Amino acid sequence: MLKIAVQSKGRLHDETMKLLEEANLRFNRGKRTLLLQAEGFPVEILFLRDDDIPQAVSGGAADIGIVGENECLEKGYEVKLLKRLGFGRCRMSLAIPKDEDYDGVEWFQDKTIATSYPNILNEYLTNNDVYSDFHLFSGSVEIAPGIGMADAIFDIVSSGTTLLNNHLKEVETVLCSEALLVVTPKLSGEKKDILDELCFRIEAVVAARGKKYVMMNAPKESLNKIAVILPGVKSPTVTPLADENWISIQSVIEEESFWENIGLLKAFGAENILVLPIEKMIL
Repeated sequence: MLKIAVQSKGRLHDETMKLLEEANLRFNRGKRTLLLQAEGFPVEILFLRDDDIPQAVSGGAADIGIVGENECLEKGYEVKLLKRLGFGRCRMSLAIPKDEDYDGVEWFQDKTIATSYPNILNEYLTNNDVYSDFHLFSGSVEIAPGIGMADAIFDIVSSGTTLLNNHLKEVETVLCSEALLVVTPKLSGEKKDILDELCFRIEAVVAARGKKYVMMNAPKESLNKIAVILPGVKSPTVTPLADENWISIQSVIEEESFWENIGLLKAFGAENILVLPIEKMIL
């Protein structure tokens, strides 16, 4: 049985559970419990605090974990990175009172910085020859400057709204973080086949995210121009139509770039453009 450590609640929990369910791991979540077993697949989920996951995976209490990159780096436990998962993205930044003038990282020399991530911050400042005092916070770090407990903060930033509400401004991005799939260095050989199958499923789900399947009819003479816009995974699929001057083109595209290119496709004569969702993609 392969044991996966997952955040029990918070920023990554919902997206992690969605990923596992899309990988066809089904769990009965009717009862609140720390351990759940999948139906029909030899996997258990162990629900932990996010900052406990790196230690659990490193020590072998869990075989693998899905955890934020920031927690892995802060805790420093030995784990092996299997895959970046592309969700739970955030940045870890330094922020100061909005009315302060800022002329570079030297501003933080001899200042007091409130943070829950002293190790990541210390490495960054040391690499920049800046030395500061740290005030360790486990709660709402952003309030520290306003109540006189720190000159600045170092914390996770997503939208930046919390900083604005506390009259702070972001001045240095130290780390861009996302969810990682990590594995213990103590994984037994008998669990490797289960892990390989699970990774295969997860990779198929992750590969399909942000992509769409596009079908269209177009003049044969426009094929080369359209192929540049829609290269597909390797190249577009082309099918002849009854009218020998026309073809059908199918391709996989990044969803975010589709609307940028739709005008070009129509300019090249593409018609009857159909866009379909992709659930899984096996590369």
